[in-house]
Amino acid sequence: MIKILETPRDAMQGILQFIPTNQKIKYINSLLEVGFDMLDFGSFVSPKAIPQLNDSAEVIEKLKTETSKTEIIATIGSFSGAQRAFEHNKIDAVAFPFSISEIFLKKNINSDYTKSQLTIDKILNLCEQKNKVLKLYIAMAFGNPYGDKWATDLLALWTDKLLCMGVKEIILADTTGDGSKKDIAESFSLINSEFPNLKPGAHLHTLPNNWEEKLSAAYENGCRSFDSVLGGFGGCPMSGKALMGNLDTANLLSFAKKMGEETNLNQDVLLKAYEVGNSIFK
Repeated sequence: MIKILETPRDAMQGILQFIPTNQKIKYINSLLEVGFDMLDFGSFVSPKAIPQLNDSAEVIEKLKTETSKTEIIATIGSFSGAQRAFEHNKIDAVAFPFSISEIFLKKNINSDYTKSQLTIDKILNLCEQKNKVLKLYIAMAFGNPYGDKWATDLLALWTDKLLCMGVKEIILADTTGDGSKKDIAESFSLINSEFPNLKPGAHLHTLPNNWEEKLSAAYENGCRSFDSVLGGFGGCPMSGKALMGNLDTANLLSFAKKMGEETNLNQDVLLKAYEVGNSIFK
């Protein structure tokens, strides 16, 4: 079975015109009815960095989580972000963007290897206190356009360090969309071989002409958990490719069906959510 982490947060974060809070609430509530395994609804980061999502605290309180089995995730960039996120009981987990590119760590969350490890350690302790979960993203998992060192062995080294720190859930991210089919395949092959109990997810930024080869490369090398966005919108503003595009949920579902994989989503409700999203993503 394929697990799906739907990420409206990633879809919205790079849009410059502010999306009214009530529209966000309506859209995310429609997604909660679909039956996704996980949903990244918003973020608790500096409003200067991501002004689009500065209403996440208001949004989360209006989400109808009581009747949904979907795990609710908020993205953070600091320990204080985790503290703010966990003020809201509806949030089950936080996602923290680590990177094996130290240049991108500075660019993305104004951090470095040492500072990030200290932050991760503090977040892990807080998660234990609050009975919450940390989902650790490893950016630049499939290549690095910034010029600092990259290799699958480096990815494995950092994966081992993070697991030894106590991280239990890791998602390998193609943050800039530069990962090739070859590098995605080799990264998942190595990580699944070296850490067979980890079962990392994949966050793929894709284009209409390469989504299937990237998705296939991850799937054929053991990945069964994928981030996606209904309509394929979004991207990382800090990478300089804010609206590059994410793996489209419709494409992921088509691929899953072709592979004979179950997803357990309500297709009728999914179509209704897509219609609600059309008022946001024009």
